Order: sequence, then structure tokens, then C-alpha cells
Amino acid sequence: MHEILRKTFEGNTNLPEEQWAFVLNHYKPRTTKRNEILLEKGKISQHLYFVVKGCLRIFLTDDDGQEATRFLVFEGSFGTAFPSFTLQQPSSASIQSIEPSELLVINYSDYQLLLETVPGWERMTRLSLQQDYIDAIMRIESLITLDAKERYNILLKKNPRLIQRLPNKFVADYLGISQETLSRLKSRKS
Repeated sequence: MHEILRKTFEGNTNLPEEQWAFVLNHYKPRTTKRNEILLEKGKISQHLYFVVKGCLRIFLTDDDGQEATRFLVFEGSFGTAFPSFTLQQPSSASIQSIEPSELLVINYSDYQLLLETVPGWERMTRLSLQQDYIDAIMRIESLITLDAKERYNILLKKNPRLIQRLPNKFVADYLGISQETLSRLKSRKS
């Protein structure tokens, strides 16, 4: 599992072997069950997750219990309730493992330790965060400027496995559309 994490970062830095060993030693393996909650709304996010296999969903819940998916995190990517993790404040989001998943987990204090002691780790983290930020902005812009069909077509082109892999309720929520609209869009493609 640790080799997948290493391969994800290797293109962004040339850490000596002893530093890689130090970094990888701070990531602990964890397996999850389908629909397992890793962080409840209102709790402080103490962990950053790297998805080796599976999918995490970061979502918001309103006072009526309605859920809104903020992010889906797949293999080779990091996920957490980032504002809560960074600021160490209660989270407005929850984190759920929507598939049985294999994760590598680092806690907040170990993450900070790596930033302070491993030259190059901060650069690797910054590059990863920049890409995540770009992806988030593009998703927000698509929710504002594109209609349901356009958003669906982009997702179908960019990540068709996501549509086949996840339950319709999560895909529809991620696209900001109803399950009925998603079903209509899917049937037109068949």
C-alpha cells in the first residue's frame, strides 16, 4: 500500500531513501466497510486519508437531514475535511467510505511533523493541494455555468467508471441533479 503513495509523489520530489522511510512510517493502513463514517459533522478532523482502493465521500448535511456531496475521493488521491483538518476546528462536513476501502492515514500532528522536518514534503503537499484546488474550482464553476446534461457529459468523458461504479444517489448528488434527471440522462446514452 505504501508503494502506491510513494509512486503518487515521486514525480514531484527526489527524497532520499531514509526520508521516504520516515514519511511512509507515519502513514498507517486502515480498511473500511461500505458506508462507514470516518468523520461526523461537528467533530474535528484529525486525519488525512490517502485512498489506495475504494472511494470516500465528503458531504454536508443540512438541518433537515438533506445531504450534499462536496467531494468524491478515489484511488491515488487524498481526502479530508480540509478546513477542519487545517484549522483544527469542528467540521461542517462528514466523511464516509462509500465502498469498502483501503486507506493510508496520517494524523494531524504527524502531518505537521513531516512538513517541518522533511525537506521537499511541503512542496509535494503544495503541488497536490494546488491540483485539488483547481479541480474544486472547476467543479464549482460547472455547477454554476453548465446545465445537467453538460455536467453529466463532462463526468462521462472524464471519469465514466464513476457513473458505473457508484450508486445513482451519490452520482446525482455530486452532479447537483436529481436521481430522476440522472436516470433520464443515462437512458439517453444507452
